Amino acid sequence: MTRPVPRRWRRSLLTGLTGVLISLAPTAANLLPPSGAVRVTPPVGAAAWLADPRHLPDPTRAEPAEIRAFLASLDAEEQRGLAAAYPGVVGNLDGAPPGLRYEANRRAMALAGPPYGDRAGQYLLFDPRGQGQVAQVFGDLDHADRIAVLVPGAGNRAGNFWRGVGGKPARSPSTQGQDLYHSAHGYQVPAESFAVVVWLGYDAPDGVDLSAAREDLAETGAAALERFVAGLTLLRPQATIALLGYSYGSTVIGLAAHRLPVQVTDIAAFGSPGMGVDRATDLGTEARVWAALSPRDNMRWVPSARLRGLGHGTQPATPGFGASIFPADDVPDHDHYLAVGTRSQASLTSIALLGTDARETP
Repeated sequence: MTRPVPRRWRRSLLTGLTGVLISLAPTAANLLPPSGAVRVTPPVGAAAWLADPRHLPDPTRAEPAEIRAFLASLDAEEQRGLAAAYPGVVGNLDGAPPGLRYEANRRAMALAGPPYGDRAGQYLLFDPRGQGQVAQVFGDLDHADRIAVLVPGAGNRAGNFWRGVGGKPARSPSTQGQDLYHSAHGYQVPAESFAVVVWLGYDAPDGVDLSAAREDLAETGAAALERFVAGLTLLRPQATIALLGYSYGSTVIGLAAHRLPVQVTDIAAFGSPGMGVDRATDLGTEARVWAALSPRDNMRWVPSARLRGLGHGTQPATPGFGASIFPADDVPDHDHYLAVGTRSQASLTSIALLGTDARETP
């Protein structure tokens, strides 16, 4: 019979592995871009869009406010014409009306074929290239007064967005977002006033590997998230936003936090390897910061270290970090923070909807 590894040995083992990764960092630097390098990939069809004689705004350089102003200068027929001619561009334009982006992405997904062509739903983002990027909306974004943006973590990509990492339904970002949206129905809040966006607008690490220990992908994701949130605030300037970061998704949010607008009132990190800082005050945000970590989540063994470009700082659920802790004692592993019926999902719903922990909600 195989004996379980004592906890103190597991801690020593993971610390040792971290040391190995750190020792490999100079070699890894030759394989990965240096920290701080943020590359923006033009959307599908960008070259043809820029060659259009109408002098359309650059989709990678124009600010969301410029995009919004340009589209507002067109009538509805002209907007739909652009969505039909350049679905890969219009579907990903932060600052464009949601309905126009939904229409463009339906066309882009149909053109991409299986497994995307028959996916129902509202999509603010779709790019099938490489690992793929997707953002799905649950609810009425045009009228929402409270918007929750869920940022998934490592292992997620367009191909498993609906079926889950490793085929596990609990790790499907689409399912998690839908469950979070439906869990809000138990509150005395009009359904049309709340919307959930599951935003996989960055290339997440493949899993627990060297890329997950670095912040390169998170830095690129943070720049994209900042732009995405700016687009949301243009659409609904009176709405408030909660950012919910699962696993490496919390690192993305942490790196973006100091550049986010005041409409972001709540940030929650769960199953997090770190947010790129050692204290909540270092995030540079006035938003309330929340955190949870299951006692059975292997993330609890990740050392709070940053050295030679590796590591993400102090685990946010550590008491000294300064976040408000919400319960995750009934979460059985790293995968089920958003599982229906868990205390963590109840708290995340309350944070997303009201900016309070479920324990504080009457």
